[in-house]
Formats: sequence, C-alpha cells, structure tokens
Amino acid sequence: MLNQTLGVVLAIVGSYILGSIPTGYWYGRLRGIDIRKQGSGNLGATNVLRVLGKTAGVLVLSVDVAKGFLAVALLPHLTPFPGLDYVRVACGLAAVLGHTYTLFLQFKGGKGVATTYGVLLALAPVSTILVFLAFVAVVAFSKYVSLGSLVSAVLFPIFIWLLGESGQGFSILFLALVVGTAVVAKHRSNIRRILDGTENRLGKSAAPGEKPKGGGQA
Repeated sequence: MLNQTLGVVLAIVGSYILGSIPTGYWYGRLRGIDIRKQGSGNLGATNVLRVLGKTAGVLVLSVDVAKGFLAVALLPHLTPFPGLDYVRVACGLAAVLGHTYTLFLQFKGGKGVATTYGVLLALAPVSTILVFLAFVAVVAFSKYVSLGSLVSAVLFPIFIWLLGESGQGFSILFLALVVGTAVVAKHRSNIRRILDGTENRLGKSAAPGEKPKGGGQA
C-alpha cells in the first residue's frame, strides 16, 4: 500500500514539475529578453509569436501542449494504476496547475490553455480535436486568440459530455469543468479588452521593448 501511495504521489509531483517548465520564459531568455516585459507580458505562445516570430511561437506552443499530454500519457505509469482515469486526471490537473503556478517563477505562470489542450488530448481525444477546430474557426474569424481560448474552455465540458468521454465517475468531465472555469477566470482582463476593443489581434507584431498591457500570463 505504501509503495502504491508513493507511486501516485511521485506521478502527481512529477506532473506538476513538468507542467511548471516555463517554456516561453526560458526561450525568451535564450534570445536575450524577458518575455514578461515584452508585448502583452504573457508567457504563452501568442505573445512569443508576436515578439519573437512564428517559429518561436510554434515551438513554445508545441512544448506547452506536450507537457500536458506527457503528464497524462507517461507519468501515471509510475503508479500501479496507469489506466485509472482518476490517476490520469490527477496528473493532468497537476500539470495545468504547474503551468499556471510555476515553481520556477515564484508561482506566477500562465493561463494554462495550451497545457490543458495537451491533457485533454490524452484523456478525451475526439472532443479535443473538435474543440480545436472550433478554436481555429473563432480565431480565424475574430483574430482574437483569447476569444478562441474562452470558447474552448466553454466547449470542452459540453463535447466531453455529449461524446461520452466523461471518464470513470465523470472524472474527465469534472477536470474539464474545473480547468475551464479557471481558464475563464484567468482571462478576465482579456474579456474587458475585447469588450472595449483594445485586445491584441492575431497578426499584430510587437517589437521587443514594447510596454506590456498587463492582464496576466498566457
């Protein structure tokens, strides 16, 4: 029993540490800048894209998604219950919490959208693909990445419920509801800027040195 408990604890802690990797910040440092002081001030791929270009944005996005996916797909194998949804959900939630409250930056991290996509891609792949298509459509139409993220947060639990990917004891649905609510809460400042027309649109570049607008990390 002790070994089983230890395995679960190690998997959850490992998932948190994996999620805590501040991809955008570290990549920015490699390029000689603090991404928190550029563009929107966000850590996420959208701000990295605006400040450092497409290649950097895609790289950061890919790693942030991979953090969530690997936390669910690999780390539960440290436990005797790698296929148990409750363990997989706990690892996924830990990864998202790590991204949002990273131990590497005094627990000030991102909004968790990309990492949530990775987690739910491993847990509910069909729903995740459909939500991603909706995200692409919203961003293509509005040019607001934040609006696409908000729509994703709302659609995830709906699709997971409708498509029967809720998991054992509705654990995956519960995760989607909790994380979706947190994502919406993290985007409060973006919602205000969308409503008053000052939110950054996709395609607008930000030169290094531009004063951040604020609104938290992405």
